[in-house]
Amino acid sequence: MKNDASFDFQSISPEIAVERAVAELRFGRPVVLREGGRQIVTLALDCVSPSVFDQFARACDDRHGLYLTEERADRLGIDSSGGIAVPLAGRSFEEASHLAYTLGAQKPESWAPADPLVAASTEIARLALLLPAMVACEIESGNGRFSACQALDMAQLKASNAARQHFRQVVSTRVPLKQIGDADFAVFRGGLAQKDQIAIIVGKPDTSAPVPVRIHSSCLTGDLCGSLKCDCGDQLRNGLKQLQAAGGGVLVYLDQEGRGTGIGAKMRAYGYQHQGLDTIDADAELGLASDHRRYEAAAAMLRHLGIEQVILHTNNPTKIDGLRVNGIDVTGQVGVTGTVTRENVDYLRTKTLKAGHTLALENLIAAE
Repeated sequence: MKNDASFDFQSISPEIAVERAVAELRFGRPVVLREGGRQIVTLALDCVSPSVFDQFARACDDRHGLYLTEERADRLGIDSSGGIAVPLAGRSFEEASHLAYTLGAQKPESWAPADPLVAASTEIARLALLLPAMVACEIESGNGRFSACQALDMAQLKASNAARQHFRQVVSTRVPLKQIGDADFAVFRGGLAQKDQIAIIVGKPDTSAPVPVRIHSSCLTGDLCGSLKCDCGDQLRNGLKQLQAAGGGVLVYLDQEGRGTGIGAKMRAYGYQHQGLDTIDADAELGLASDHRRYEAAAAMLRHLGIEQVILHTNNPTKIDGLRVNGIDVTGQVGVTGTVTRENVDYLRTKTLKAGHTLALENLIAAE
């Protein structure tokens, strides 16, 4: 019997196309990005080997350049909007890396405003949890040197945003918690890369009224290991206690380590903090903004639980904005406190002064 089964590779969804591009970057391989008849080929410097970097330079006939974000350019003493491009002809992998994210690097002698298409490639790097230092080159259509590389249209990248709110509940199980009692752990799967996210349901929330909710981003060092550099572990446990005291609520635990930058970038930033930088300046040295977290997943999970109105337990106003823009009505805010220590007081002060968190500065000063 003739087998007529086939697969139309041109009809793959935008989410699949983006996930393939993300995987290629993480493996240190080039990705072709297209828009309006133009195309570039790009590598994430954070994940490429020196030998592939050199091979890429030869394939580009030394026309490649290094994209640096606005934040990194500012740390190098360059005022830019949208980032800059630095020619890489004759520069080694080590020189490019030093310029991209090493503390104390000198301002480049030659640079130009970044190509918007190259700047857009950092969104793929962000999804891949890689630093946004991109090595890129514009190529002509039909360039056979990169024909085997994963290609992605900007339209696919933009359309993939719709997938961020597609979640389904895969399991819900009772878990007894210390000082809390029984809670239900509901696991949701979805979004780009089909990640698993968790909603911890404390008590029996009344969904006919605004539900007490905390959105908590994962912090391996604080939540799991008790790091003294932050108050995340305290906020996790105190947040659960507050939900219990309020008669029931939901803690949405999101896989967004390092304010959405990933554990690798977070540890790099910690290294710079040990050398005297605050948390936001340390991220800027790596080309990162102050906060890369997103809240589509949280909003989708809350809707699955029948929750449309919330009282948000947070000190961070961007979480309120993040839920509201995704259709959740935030009717009130309750602060969540942690223990102020000698090790985290500067971190908390930075969050207050630079990130707008609603913390009482007088309490931080008193703790020093």
